[in-house]
Amino acid sequence: MELKTTEYQAFSHQIITWYKENPRELPWRGTLDPYKIWLSEIILQQTRVAQGLPYYYAFVETYPTVKDLALATEEEVLRLWQGLGYYSRARNLHACAKSIWFEMNGEFPKTYDELLKLKGVGSYTASAIASFAYGEVKAVVDGNVFRVLARYFGIETDIASSKAKKEFESLANQIIPPDQPGEFNQAMMDFGARLCTPKNPGCEFCPLNKSCFALTHTMVSDLPLKINKVKIRERHFHYYVIKCGEKSVWKRRTAGDIWEGLFDFPQIETLADQTSQSLHIPLKNPERIHAHPKKYRHILSHQRLNAVFSEVEINEENLDKLEEWCENEGFMLVAEDKIEYLAKPKLIVNFLNDQGI
Repeated sequence: MELKTTEYQAFSHQIITWYKENPRELPWRGTLDPYKIWLSEIILQQTRVAQGLPYYYAFVETYPTVKDLALATEEEVLRLWQGLGYYSRARNLHACAKSIWFEMNGEFPKTYDELLKLKGVGSYTASAIASFAYGEVKAVVDGNVFRVLARYFGIETDIASSKAKKEFESLANQIIPPDQPGEFNQAMMDFGARLCTPKNPGCEFCPLNKSCFALTHTMVSDLPLKINKVKIRERHFHYYVIKCGEKSVWKRRTAGDIWEGLFDFPQIETLADQTSQSLHIPLKNPERIHAHPKKYRHILSHQRLNAVFSEVEINEENLDKLEEWCENEGFMLVAEDKIEYLAKPKLIVNFLNDQGI
């Protein structure tokens, strides 16, 4: 889509004016520090600001510089990330920090093209850092920007299609003012997040409502167009909380797993409504205490997890054999006072909170 200069200038002017009149105070706004900008952008991927804000504060306090983050262990980083989800972000964050500190003398790349080479940094994050920290004229394009552009300009390209990203980035880069790239990008993201929302957008208060294609053609609820919806996979887990004295059995999720590097209990996955077979523990006189009646449900981007928990108590006379079994099965025994230091999925955290652990 080719725009007249006056058309895109008017659009960008109104967006920036709205942004200045409706500022949102966020701790990474106004800074030119690429570390803090990068940190905020990684945390806010697939995450609402309200949810991500406490994590941003925690990371800045714990790791105030890229050096501090680089020198941390992966387990420490995952523990601080616990509950935020999409844990590959945390692993990439840590790997990227190490690369910057050990291979680049602690200096962030200063251009979009160089930023793209960093682990875990895609076009959106690279554009954000380049425009906010260095003033490079690169438009950020996320879900909020897709929505604003699709509605205002009447773009009916399926945003899940392969050509959508290129088309929307091309349009956004025509619109972005060369003298205010960072401010325009912040304005577009806020405009989509706060006014041009997916449901119940504030069209009556919108400064663009007289020229918005979707509003004038009664297509606000139809745009942006997304034809191919992601199929959600249902999974059913039966967890076994195996205790022996003051210790319990845990396992660390392996490479390639959705929870790689996190800790949870031994479990058996079953089909829907199928009764789980018992977990075989080759020990003398293990005593099943009880199955917790509450079912736990946890929703991921492409999966819905349904879990039940059974608690098993092992007589302390079997501790040596339990340790041997754990070693053979790839499990580990963890003392009760060390559990809080393990990085755990939100599903497991919810269960432990209910048990007062």
